[in-house]
Amino acid sequence: MSALAIGLGCRRGASAEAIVDLVRRALRQADAAADGATLFTLAGKETEAALYQAAAALGLPLAFLPRADLEARSADAVTRSQRVVALFGVPSVAETAALAGAGAGARLVVARLASSGVTCAIARTATEVRR
Repeated sequence: MSALAIGLGCRRGASAEAIVDLVRRALRQADAAADGATLFTLAGKETEAALYQAAAALGLPLAFLPRADLEARSADAVTRSQRVVALFGVPSVAETAALAGAGAGARLVVARLASSGVTCAIARTATEVRR
């Protein structure tokens, strides 16, 4: 569990540069530093080289979460994409990955942002939200 969880979704073949740019934009919007953050996405995306390249460029760990973990946080997502529901069974991969990565009681601080085939959202742990 990370104090700051950055959830990612991406289309096949998305670029590392697009991922890095969107993560940096989300961090600016959250008025947060990347220190101590972790990138989270859906298990099954392990073949996307751009995710690993972006994590390395950002200097952040990358974790792949099982679909059940994302599904468990679906009710807390604020964005709903019918396409994503049909493909992955969750309303937003980025939002549910961020919420699942941040743990029980976490809240979104940046709802889904989308650009160039990439989505990103940020959640804070319940402890960080209370501060």
